[in-house]
Amino acid sequence: MGATHSHVCRAHSLFKARTKAHKEAVLESRLDMHRLEISLKQESRGSQINIGAGIRRNLGDLLPLKAPRRVAIISNKRVADLYGPEVKRSLKSAGFTVLEWLMPEGERYKSFRSLEKAVTFLSENRFERDDLVLALGGGVIGDLAGFSAAIYLRGLPLVQAPTTLLSQIDSSVGGKTGINLATGKNLIGAFHQPASVFIDTQTLISLPARELVSGFCEMVKQGLVADRSLFDMTVQSLQKHACEHDVLLSPEFEELIAAQCSFKASIVANDERESTSRTDIKSRRVLNFGHTTAHALETITHYRYFRHGEAVGYGMLVAGELSRNLGFIDSGDLESLRDAVRLCGQLPRADHLDTNQIIGALKHDKKSVGGQINWVLLEAIGRPRIVEGRLISAKSLRLSLRAGLRALE
Repeated sequence: MGATHSHVCRAHSLFKARTKAHKEAVLESRLDMHRLEISLKQESRGSQINIGAGIRRNLGDLLPLKAPRRVAIISNKRVADLYGPEVKRSLKSAGFTVLEWLMPEGERYKSFRSLEKAVTFLSENRFERDDLVLALGGGVIGDLAGFSAAIYLRGLPLVQAPTTLLSQIDSSVGGKTGINLATGKNLIGAFHQPASVFIDTQTLISLPARELVSGFCEMVKQGLVADRSLFDMTVQSLQKHACEHDVLLSPEFEELIAAQCSFKASIVANDERESTSRTDIKSRRVLNFGHTTAHALETITHYRYFRHGEAVGYGMLVAGELSRNLGFIDSGDLESLRDAVRLCGQLPRADHLDTNQIIGALKHDKKSVGGQINWVLLEAIGRPRIVEGRLISAKSLRLSLRAGLRALE
């Protein structure tokens, strides 16, 4: 793993060292935009996903809701300093009135306290039902801004403008919003579909290495539960990223983001509310592969140690061990899973964490049904399987946790 990590970090450093003028020249040469649609079966409504380099500069013209109306940008200082001026300029040029509220940075601020401040901001500025909330940032911002939009006046229109890789291919797509409790992640929330998602691939060049690792892990997760084609496409891109510094700017990487979003959109369109009665491979529950352990890891470390995708990386390794112990997958598929996670980059050490604490946190998983944890495991790459917790012995769970958390040593 050390060699892979050195490639990832060296590539990132070389990339950041390039001049701003050269970056802009490369980026501005590509103006095409992907557009995907999510048509929700339950109601005559849907979401539109727009993907392209530099589209933040044209948000005002691209919004599905036209001026005059007010837009509340919810972001944090880091993201607002990087991209806020261009987004605000675009919105104002299109005739929108723009207000901004900035939250602190970090998963631990996805809380009731932050939520109260966000909706108070909307209330104090007299936002109405035709006004708009725009989430500009990563998954934490998207979740909190989306939940604020869902509950204020029983629902304001929402636009997601994700700026991290993980939020671009996962959390901004599908309408899940929420906040954390001390007892578990995302235990309070609502489904609130965005009117549009705007994915500007240029924002990826500003991400630190750990944020890229986090996003890569989420890409691997979706590849593993989707099909061999998306998995192979993802692995090939990660292999290229390990030795080339400008992969994030390539048309191929934009195609990968579009393919990742297309897969998730297909799942959401068929199972928007994540029905607990479904166990087929098109159930939205399969997207939780790796997340059962991941949420427990985040909870016991108080959301301060892992990036979400890093925890998902370990969660996939644990789920892979469980899958093999139950006789679902062979050693070849398990090794492919491990290799893919290694390609994502270095993960924080996890083998020192208390197994009893992890198991205790698992009991608060929000996806439990009838008091039982439901695990998403693999029968093969591209063949997820939902397994009731009663079928997994305590011994097998402990062995899988220990093996998964040290699998990359």
